[in-house]
Amino acid sequence: MRILVSNDDGIHAPGIQILASTLALEHEVHVVAPDRERSATGHALTLHKPLRLEEVPIEGTASSRCVNGTPADCVKLALGALMVDHMPDLVVSGINRGPNLGVDVIYSGTVSAAVEGTILLGRPCVAISLASFSDLGYEKGALFALDLVRELAGRTLPRAVLLNVNVPAVEIGDIAGVRVTRLGQRRYNDAFERRVDPRGKVYYWLAGEAEDLHEAPDTDVTAIRDNCISVTPIHYDLTHAGSLPDMADWRLPVPRPVGVPVEGGRTDTRGH
Repeated sequence: MRILVSNDDGIHAPGIQILASTLALEHEVHVVAPDRERSATGHALTLHKPLRLEEVPIEGTASSRCVNGTPADCVKLALGALMVDHMPDLVVSGINRGPNLGVDVIYSGTVSAAVEGTILLGRPCVAISLASFSDLGYEKGALFALDLVRELAGRTLPRAVLLNVNVPAVEIGDIAGVRVTRLGQRRYNDAFERRVDPRGKVYYWLAGEAEDLHEAPDTDVTAIRDNCISVTPIHYDLTHAGSLPDMADWRLPVPRPVGVPVEGGRTDTRGH
């Protein structure tokens, strides 16, 4: 299988180096990743400056390049320009330094790289994260990714679905299992620290900590808490289908120029 690997921690991060080298044991691997850390960039794209490439060798890979852009830039550039003559079968993004649980998937550049792959390839891609910021244990995540790629090769998933994987920060022998989960209710208690720079200008630094709410046993948050690998199918179609029937009888008039009578003979005077 031909695999494109990307991430949001940058091409020099240990997570992507170990992931790419491990996948290369069985597959043809190409790496296109940011030239520096781009965490929490979500699905941002670079529109107002050129994207530039640089070769950064990674052991075992067929090619490895970094880009001065976001994770979504990297995947879009790879699939739209760099690999058009030898398109990959799959995009695997990671291994991220830190978990991507619950609401994290909205902000995550790691997940967005996999989303972009799913959009452009039309098949499920994978985002994988280590639930630790200590840079320990990427090997177990890479080995699981290798097994998951084998499983995906023989499976089908609905359109627009990708897999978000989180690996617990424990020794490989202490992993309690693998669970297919849903996203949990993880939120952040944001705090903005007010500071003053040497020139007397005020600036703010976003801080705060994650708060894991009381969780049902089938969520990704609970799986990680129980030292299990979490595999969550997510999809980029954000339509809430359940609301469509409830909104079918809403009275939403077409906007009209100010002063033109609307239903019931009333005159729209907005803006006066």
